[in-house]
Amino acid sequence: MLSESSAAVVTATLPAVQAHGEAITGRFYQRMFAAHPELLDLFNRGNQATGQQKAALAAAVVAYAEHLTGGSSVPWGPVLDRIAHKHASLGITAAQYPIVGRHLMAAVGEVLGDAVTPEVAAAWDEVYWLLACELIAREARLYTVAGVPEGGTVWRDWRVTGRARETADVVSLTLAPADGGAVPGFTPGQYVSVAVDLDGGRGQQIRQYSLSGRPGADHWRITVKRVRGTGDAPDGMVSTHLHERVAVGDTLRLSPAFGEVSAVGDGGPLLLASAGIGLTPAMAALAHLAAVEPEREVVLAHADRAGAAHALRHELSALQERLPNLAVHLWYEDAADGELAGLKAEVVPGLVDPERIPLAPGAAVHLCGPVPFMNLVRGNLLRRGVPTERIAYEVFGPGMLRG
Repeated sequence: MLSESSAAVVTATLPAVQAHGEAITGRFYQRMFAAHPELLDLFNRGNQATGQQKAALAAAVVAYAEHLTGGSSVPWGPVLDRIAHKHASLGITAAQYPIVGRHLMAAVGEVLGDAVTPEVAAAWDEVYWLLACELIAREARLYTVAGVPEGGTVWRDWRVTGRARETADVVSLTLAPADGGAVPGFTPGQYVSVAVDLDGGRGQQIRQYSLSGRPGADHWRITVKRVRGTGDAPDGMVSTHLHERVAVGDTLRLSPAFGEVSAVGDGGPLLLASAGIGLTPAMAALAHLAAVEPEREVVLAHADRAGAAHALRHELSALQERLPNLAVHLWYEDAADGELAGLKAEVVPGLVDPERIPLAPGAAVHLCGPVPFMNLVRGNLLRRGVPTERIAYEVFGPGMLRG
C-alpha cells in the first residue's frame, strides 16, 4: 500500500507524468539499452520501432499509480497476473528490476527536470517498487510451478519433428524435447516463448505463440503467421525466421507454457470467438474437449480474410465428428472460397457481426484475435448481459482491451 505522504505527492504530480509519459518511457529505453545492450534480447524490436512499447509502458505506470491512489476502479490482480506470465515466459529475473527502476526514475528526472524534487522522486520510486515487488512474487511462484530451478533458465531445447504449411502465410511446427524427456502438460489458451538467434550476430529475439495442439499429446504444436511489414512496422523477425530458416530436425529454444487465461472455461456452454491467427488457442481447446468432454456445448465463431487464409480449417470437420454439440460460424471478408470439405458451418460474407454470434445462457467466453476485433465482440457481449468475469481473452503485444 502506498504511504499517505507519497499518495498525496503522486496524486498531485500524476497529470504531469501522464502528459509526458511517452517521453519518459522513450528516454527510459534509450538509457537502459545504452547501459545494458544485452537487454535488447528480451524486448520486441518491432514494438520498439513503432513506439507501441513505450506507449504501453507509460499507460501501465500511470494506471498503476491511479490504482494506488484510488483514482481507478480497475481490478489490478488480473492485470498483474498477465504481466507476470509474460515476464516469466521471457525469463525475467528479480535482479533485473533494480536496473529498470534506476533508469526509469532517471528518465523521469531528465524529462520533468526541476519539477522532480527529492520528495517527488521518492514517491514515484515507491510506486515503482510496489509494482516490482508484486510482480517478483508472482513470477517466483510461476517459476516454481513450472519446475524452473532457482537461478536456472526457462529455456529448453526442442526438436522440430514436423512442419506443415497451413496457408500461404501460416506454418505449423510440431516439437518434442531434444533431450527425449517428458512433454509437459498445458492448459488450452497457454503459450510458449520461442527464442531465436538472428542472422549476422544481431542478437536474440523472443516471441510468444499459443499452443495449438492437444494437451497430453507426445509433442507440442505452434502455428505461426508470418508478420509482413506495413508502414513503420518492419517484417516480423521471429516469424520470418521460423518460416524461412527452420526445418524438420532443427532445434529451437522454448520456455515452459505460461498464460493465465484458460480457453475452456469452467464447464457449461462455451463460446470461442477468434479472428485470423487468433484461432490457435481455440483449436487447442477443441482438441482438448474432444478428448475429455465431448458432449460439451461449444460455439466456434471465427473471422478471416477468406477460406484460403483460414489456417487449420481442415481439422474442424474431424473435430465436429467428435464434438456433436459443436456449432461453427464463419465470417469471410472474401467468401468466394466456399469449399468446406465436409465441415458443417454457417459461412457469412463480410466482417464479423457480433449480433449473429449465438450465445447460450451462462456461457463462458474466450476471445483471441486483433484488439479491434476483440473490443467489438466483447463490447457486444457485455451489452448482451455477459458478466465481465465470464469473458477471457488473450492479447499478444503491448495492446490492452478497453475497460
